[in-house]
Amino acid sequence: MKLNAEKRGKTIIAIGLGVVLLLVVAYEVMPSFSTNASTSPATTSLAPSTSVARPARRGSRSISGKKERAQSLDPTLNLAQLSSTEQIKYEGSGRNIFVAQAEDVKIPIPNGTGATDNPKERTWTPPPVAAAPPIPLKFFGFASHPGEPKRIFLSKGDDVFIAGEGEIVDRRYKVVRISPTSVEIQDVVGSGPPQNIPLTQG
Repeated sequence: MKLNAEKRGKTIIAIGLGVVLLLVVAYEVMPSFSTNASTSPATTSLAPSTSVARPARRGSRSISGKKERAQSLDPTLNLAQLSSTEQIKYEGSGRNIFVAQAEDVKIPIPNGTGATDNPKERTWTPPPVAAAPPIPLKFFGFASHPGEPKRIFLSKGDDVFIAGEGEIVDRRYKVVRISPTSVEIQDVVGSGPPQNIPLTQG
């Protein structure tokens, strides 16, 4: 008796699990059926769009035309309708879409130069350049012999320098050019223009 009771309990549990499993499967499968049923009318409604129909002008649509389109489900081309649409001529405004502007339109010529500022107000004067301080060197003689490069004597206070063209004196002044009566020296540190120093006697 105990064995029959245990078998009966196991069968009841197995039946209960089977019912639950069937309910779960039915719950998972039913949404897919409902989505397929809802999308099927939309797909059938798109079928008439494949047929070629004659484009009607605005204001000339009628109920009979709508019924004919709804009833024509044949996807083959209608050659009669195609030939009738080819005979329709384009009636536009006459504007050429390949030209940016009509040729007969005259472009206005500006009267002035287009400048908005007053030329008197736009005159610019450069700021005054401060004069470079005089180079404190004296040129008082030549130190070269005939046939040798030109070399000169320069003095600054008690200091005496001997230099040729292109050399730097007192770590600041460069001898640019030597002439018989003067010498051009440039201040390298102050980066001013070369100054002409005349030959002084004594």
